[in-house]
Amino acid sequence: MIKNSAKYMKILVTGCTGYIGAALLKALSRREEFYAVGAARQMSSTAENDIFSVGEMDGNVDWTNALYKVDVVIHTAGIAHRLRGGVNDLQENYQRINVEGTLNLAKQAAKLGVKRLIYISSIGVSGVNTASGKSFCELDKPHPHNQYSHSKLQAERGLLQISNLMGLEVVIIRPPLVYGYDAPGNFGLLMNALRSGWLLPLRSIKNKRSFIALDNLIDFILTCILHEAAANEIFLISDGFDISTPDFIRAIAKEIGVTAKLIPFPVIFLKIGAKLLGRIDSYYGLFGSLQIDISKANNLLGWTPPFTLNEGIRRAAGYMVLSDIS
Repeated sequence: MIKNSAKYMKILVTGCTGYIGAALLKALSRREEFYAVGAARQMSSTAENDIFSVGEMDGNVDWTNALYKVDVVIHTAGIAHRLRGGVNDLQENYQRINVEGTLNLAKQAAKLGVKRLIYISSIGVSGVNTASGKSFCELDKPHPHNQYSHSKLQAERGLLQISNLMGLEVVIIRPPLVYGYDAPGNFGLLMNALRSGWLLPLRSIKNKRSFIALDNLIDFILTCILHEAAANEIFLISDGFDISTPDFIRAIAKEIGVTAKLIPFPVIFLKIGAKLLGRIDSYYGLFGSLQIDISKANNLLGWTPPFTLNEGIRRAAGYMVLSDIS
């Protein structure tokens, strides 16, 4: 339903057909105080909201129509790890889409009077793993570990420069693995493996990781739209509970009604295998520790995750997300 934008805060969600963007657009559309529109590479014939087709979101996009009378932009669009053109185009595509595309959007937003841009970055900017008993926080020096996280850091720094020069408020969010129904990446792989009854050689892993439910991420983004103290800040967020990979898998298995078939296997051999298969990022994402301190979000914004990790997994397994709730 299209609302009268003069009576509502108008929000533009880029990447609105992606995993996070689609759920976020749906959640915003159910809130009376927002008028949500989206931007995607291609028009969706089934979309309930106004969707602007902008093509490839690089540095050449003209955002004039999509940004008309917009108050807040939430930029979820970008290229992660699966790219057209093959691995040789990784760096070029990350630079063109994740960096140049993001900064082009921000500059035009500032010129057209947008008040705030919320950027969905990645915990990879902080680093690939944390030492035992340590947690990443906003004060840590960034340690991006691959081309993707380097592009996210470059975009972050460019956004903060634009904020200083042009007055656009910027909010940067670095989430860890986002899980929920039909999630891509490692969570989706684990869910499919459990349902298929695979033997998983992950029992020997001794680590601690932070995750965030899609519902919790959406709730935090909604907080950042309205909270004045979020302006020009970086936030590391999670469910606020750390868990080992084997226990995370067991929790998923419990909620989908299957038995987790975990077997012991030397971790060093799994690392070698991951390198040979070109999946070293997946190895770090499953085997290493990655803990996040969310005290800044709590202290500055008064935000606590509305759902526990177990509740988040239960909702993901039950095919229900926050955006489905009125």
